[in-house]
Amino acid sequence: MSDQNPVFIPGPTNIPDRLLNAMHMQTRDHRAPDFVETFAPVLEDCKHVFGTETGQVITFPASGTGGWEASITNTLSAGDTVLVARYGMFSHRWIDMCQRHGLEVQVIDCEWGSGAPADKFEQALRADKDKKIKVVLATHNETATGVKSDIAAVRRAMDAAGHPAMLFVDCVSSLASMPFEMDAWGVDIAVSGSQKGFMLSTGMAILGVSQKALAAMESATLPRTFFDFRDMMAANANGGFPYTPPLQLIYGMRESLKMLFEEGLENVYARHHRLAEGVRRAVEAWGLKLCAKSPELYSDTVSAIYVPEGFDSNKLTEHAFNTYGVSFGIGLGQMNGKAFRIGHLGMLTDVMCLSGLATIEMAMADLNYPVELGSGVRAAQEYYRATAAANQ
Repeated sequence: MSDQNPVFIPGPTNIPDRLLNAMHMQTRDHRAPDFVETFAPVLEDCKHVFGTETGQVITFPASGTGGWEASITNTLSAGDTVLVARYGMFSHRWIDMCQRHGLEVQVIDCEWGSGAPADKFEQALRADKDKKIKVVLATHNETATGVKSDIAAVRRAMDAAGHPAMLFVDCVSSLASMPFEMDAWGVDIAVSGSQKGFMLSTGMAILGVSQKALAAMESATLPRTFFDFRDMMAANANGGFPYTPPLQLIYGMRESLKMLFEEGLENVYARHHRLAEGVRRAVEAWGLKLCAKSPELYSDTVSAIYVPEGFDSNKLTEHAFNTYGVSFGIGLGQMNGKAFRIGHLGMLTDVMCLSGLATIEMAMADLNYPVELGSGVRAAQEYYRATAAANQ
């Protein structure tokens, strides 16, 4: 019966029955008039989640990685320079992708557990007298380390340097779970996906694209076919797709947006913060440490937690799955074997979070961790009890 247990990985997330039902549908004609009636509102309503009035939403049948590729191939040419900080596994993977596409990648290496270094971005941009840097890449929520970066500060740094570079942001594990303000933060392309805050299956890359980024298509020469913005926008203008669309996900996205708006985005963000804070109280009670270096960096969608010296985090997550049928996130990259992750985003409640905390506590007790059984659950319970009225 373990398939009834929720997962506590930072994505794909648990799928509500309401969305499973929306995606459980017979084949339909994606060129019929009723598809247009479903798809057009999805694109329009996604703009509200991105926090943009002037940008355009473009989707592709892909994961967030496909969204990364679409962002660079539609706006850049071989040999162009991009500036990026490496402070986790996903910023590292974006660097790798840019290098494979023949871009010149200027990397600022940062300690894992830190966030996007706005000050170092500003220094690098001021030093770029010839304005060779075309794009600054940033990860809003680094899923490997549980770190949320200040994207508004990155934009302020770019403006202070007087540099015309565009700003591309990975918000895969933050959008629809934490506040994101594409227009206010001056983001030119924001990349997300269907499988996290939108609570759907993997398979839809969702991008918010500014007018400045759309204009960059005119000079970009990197090859693209499947991920061509022009083809997609031309088809979308008539309510369609340039090729077969992921129908089930589109119908699921329509229902997901309804759920988010019914709860209210501000309430969605508040719920995620409350759930995350309960998890953080549990971590403190266990005597363990988060990978994120300071409170302003704490993610409200995932907590990466160091295990004590001499313990293997992979054995902990394997034991939790094999013994109790519950999945937690493994440590990625430099965190492998040193940390595990608790995903607390999407379709979750305080009651569900408590079940995850109780499970990982049992697993730690089984493996003789120096953790008092029940201590973390108790700390989270006290916080959730104290904040329950405000959550109504």
